[in-house]
Amino acid sequence: MEALADILFSQGFGTRYECKSLVESGQILVNNQLIDDPYVLFDTSDLVLTYRNENWPYYEKAVIALNKPQGYECSLKPSAHPSVMTLLPTPLRVRGVQPVGRLDVDTTGLLILTDDGHLLHRWIHPKRHVPKTYVATCRYSVSEDMLDMLMTGVVLADDPRPVKAQQAKKLSDYRLSLVLTQGKYHQVKRMIAACHNRCESLHRTSFGAYTLPNELQPGHWMWIRPEDVNGGAV
Repeated sequence: MEALADILFSQGFGTRYECKSLVESGQILVNNQLIDDPYVLFDTSDLVLTYRNENWPYYEKAVIALNKPQGYECSLKPSAHPSVMTLLPTPLRVRGVQPVGRLDVDTTGLLILTDDGHLLHRWIHPKRHVPKTYVATCRYSVSEDMLDMLMTGVVLADDPRPVKAQQAKKLSDYRLSLVLTQGKYHQVKRMIAACHNRCESLHRTSFGAYTLPNELQPGHWMWIRPEDVNGGAV
């Protein structure tokens, strides 16, 4: 059981004083009931907060999926473009969600964000080999030789050890899908360049066991669960 003001604070609704004031001023509903006492205790199981007509289910740790559009940096301190964090509502930013890995500024698609440090470390650690699926559009046609090179391994300029795709599949004359378990800088683009082709656009469709839903439009986000990414395992 937790006091309502403390619950709001944990969910990113402001400082402790601001959360207390939100309740006292009648701006918070709990499970559709107006509460004006910040010290009322609630069981957080299946708790839904409502603020400014928007529902906020309680999550001890936040895990969300974002469909990243072009032109956004996966950085908390962007240099030349807006941060993906500007696409999120204030409570998620305040509670400290961070991107799990990065997508290039011109790469689109699935980005997972969380405020759970354990999960973040688990999903980005090189030894975990979390698979990521990308769809690349190439300048020149995709050949069987190119797919073979990607699967066998290509050498990048900064590492003498070959890197290879877990899967490489031709989707159309100029499009292919790649499954990678590594996370090197510009890896997909550099692997394609090493095959004497050029990546014209890149879109990530899955991370771990989670696939970007068709209904999640660019620039929009949704709550997900850790087991969605882990394939059912917690």
